[in-house]
Amino acid sequence: MKLYFSQLACSLATRIALYEAGARADYIQVDTKSKKLQDGADFYPVSALGQVPVLHTDDGYLLTENTAILPYVADLFPQAQLAPTDRLQRAKMQQWLGFISTELHKAVFVPLLDPHAAEPVKAYARDKADLRLGHLQEHFASHEFLLDRFSVADAYLATVLNWAAHGGIDLAQWLRVKDYYGRQLQRPSVAQALAEEVALYKAKS
Repeated sequence: MKLYFSQLACSLATRIALYEAGARADYIQVDTKSKKLQDGADFYPVSALGQVPVLHTDDGYLLTENTAILPYVADLFPQAQLAPTDRLQRAKMQQWLGFISTELHKAVFVPLLDPHAAEPVKAYARDKADLRLGHLQEHFASHEFLLDRFSVADAYLATVLNWAAHGGIDLAQWLRVKDYYGRQLQRPSVAQALAEEVALYKAKS
């Protein structure tokens, strides 16, 4: 199994999930600006959109999109209990994955982290953040995790919240969300994955 990733991108969520599962995988770094692998090979044959993550499964399939890869990893390693087996709870997990992917990742953080986005676009994204982070703030008033225990949805949310400071969003405005994020940073899988990718980011800078 191979994970194509870019340091501190949303592919970090899959690295966290794989570490949680104790799974072995090869990690192949991608330059998402040049669309090249470290050996200079073109990334487009792996990803038609030139985006990470891509999971090259053991049966040879190239799986893309966090909302597909994360449940796949959870199902591949059921002993790690990264996804619920109950039908309703599973639907809730998919609901959270969809929320993180569309309402936070794409609607808020893609514009904020895009160096070419105009300031009115960034202001629009910041306005979007208040309602969405407020939704999480309300949820964490009565929940430690997104579901009843840590799941791949938490791996994704921790990854996205890691962009907040760089995107100019102060999580102190949503203290329960900030506390949740702080707890995830103490989790061994999250701490290890983040430390490794921070080191890669610094080495490249």
